[in-house]
Amino acid sequence: MRALLDTLQGAGLAGASGIRPFLPALVAGSFASADVGLDFDGTEFSFLEDPAFLALVAILFAVTLLLEVLGRGGFLQSGPGEAALAGLGVGLGALLFAGSLDDRFSTWWPGLVGGVIVALLAGAAVRQLLHRTRSRLDAGAARALPIYAEGTAIILAGAAIALPPLSVLGIGFLAYLHLQGRRREGEKYAGLRILK
Repeated sequence: MRALLDTLQGAGLAGASGIRPFLPALVAGSFASADVGLDFDGTEFSFLEDPAFLALVAILFAVTLLLEVLGRGGFLQSGPGEAALAGLGVGLGALLFAGSLDDRFSTWWPGLVGGVIVALLAGAAVRQLLHRTRSRLDAGAARALPIYAEGTAIILAGAAIALPPLSVLGIGFLAYLHLQGRRREGEKYAGLRILK
């Protein structure tokens, strides 16, 4: 039972990191520092609760959020900037999932694989949703979208730590969003073929 709960916790943290990379890492590191819900001490991933690591993550979070809120984050919403942010989310998601497993078990490597998969799914689902939503909003409202994504990521991360079974709902919803986004894209391209 404990293995299932730790797996669900890790999956929820990886999904949250796939949405946005920095706040889930800060939440997990803060909870682990207080030994509430998880603890990275004595594991291969003890750096995840190290104050220097958390300070670096906080600085990166502040810079990206400031750029996006001020409207200078366009490079973070497409192209290389978006890919870099997504890559950080996948990397941190894999580390958090593996760290969650290593908290109580000696075999943590499946967390790296699972973390990559879940973070990729979450990132793809949220990017599709944000791209669709951003195209329908005026510039001011579109600048607020990253804040909503950060809020979603922090809620999923907190829920994964406090009540790991809730991760199933969060990841299931992200999978649903991803499938809906792919279906809409397929319909769009089918409509374009009909117009030819």
